[in-house]
Amino acid sequence: MSQHPLAQYLDSVPDFPKPGILFSDISPLLKSHFVETIDAMSALFSEEEWAQIDCLAGIESRGFIFASALAYKHNKGFIKVRKPGKLPNVFASIDYGLEYGSDTLEMQKGDGSRIVLFDDLIATGGSMGAAAALCEKVGYQVVGMACLVDLASLNSFTYQGQKVRSVIQLED
Repeated sequence: MSQHPLAQYLDSVPDFPKPGILFSDISPLLKSHFVETIDAMSALFSEEEWAQIDCLAGIESRGFIFASALAYKHNKGFIKVRKPGKLPNVFASIDYGLEYGSDTLEMQKGDGSRIVLFDDLIATGGSMGAAAALCEKVGYQVVGMACLVDLASLNSFTYQGQKVRSVIQLED
């Protein structure tokens, strides 16, 4: 499989945030190729699909980068999926496990909008799965999920039959 040209701008950081973790840092990519990155993420969905989407939800914090830029590009609303203590009027929360610990996400009440959920990276699928379940719990319809980087060797994640779309797939 041929890798997306943007993959060359990722930086691999060993032992971050804990020993044994190889962290894929998107900072160099965003610094030098932000517009190209947003365009590549936009291309994950067809024009017909974009027409059926009401809002984009971003998972704190790096998911905010992509969801907000794409919401602007496609004239859609933006929804925050936040960590505890950072959002007023919390309607529901969900606890979940991830590859190096556990965490909680919170959201305000939804309104039935059709949303796509965005994050920077999917590893095991813990945060994406929790965020998708939380979006539905608060009253949104999850019609898609996307991320910049998929650590494909760590997951085969799907949510209710939907796969996460990604620009860059890393096998190891």
